[in-house]
Amino acid sequence: MNNYCEDIHKLCNNAKRFSFPFGNNEIPLNGIYILFEKGEYAHNVDRIVRIGTHTGKNQLSSRIYQHFLNKNKDRSILRKNIGRAILNKNNDKYLEVWEYDLTTKENREKYKNIIDIEKQNEIEKEVTKYIQDNFSFSILIIEDKETRLNIESKLISTVSLCNNCSPSKAWLGNYSTKDKIRKSGLWLVNELWKEPLSSEDIGFIEGIVYYN
Repeated sequence: MNNYCEDIHKLCNNAKRFSFPFGNNEIPLNGIYILFEKGEYAHNVDRIVRIGTHTGKNQLSSRIYQHFLNKNKDRSILRKNIGRAILNKNNDKYLEVWEYDLTTKENREKYKNIIDIEKQNEIEKEVTKYIQDNFSFSILIIEDKETRLNIESKLISTVSLCNNCSPSKAWLGNYSTKDKIRKSGLWLVNELWKEPLSSEDIGFIEGIVYYN
């Protein structure tokens, strides 16, 4: 299992690496993104800190845009989790308000007297800066949705089950309010510690790594 995790790390570290700023036209239409974070290492390469994909057809670049550029934590669980960790690290009481989902008009009306718009915008800017300054990613090209979701789940499980993928002491995720994030060393709470990749899966992944 650890060997497969090392294989994945080396394959994805050797792939084309994207960092901000990047153009949407550079990103393949469909696939899985593998996220790395400055200061995090495993298997003598950059450590994978998140694995994600999209469900809509041709929406990979849109999903990545939501993480890196769209200042709306309710459209990106990564942004929400980064904000949680920043606020918790700073012992900021606004953490409780940050939890509110303002996607619906009903909730925006419900919490309008609680939300500090200026504070909310400041946090969103801080989250954006952290992501743009610290994260980079590589891509596995997979056109079929069912295959994407299956490989994504196995990738997450493989990395989370690896004993050699511990986060550094300085990792921001150590301040997460989510036990699974702190325990796994990943900015994820789903698909952890489940079915890992098989040797057949590794062979498949070797053929879909994006190098261009």
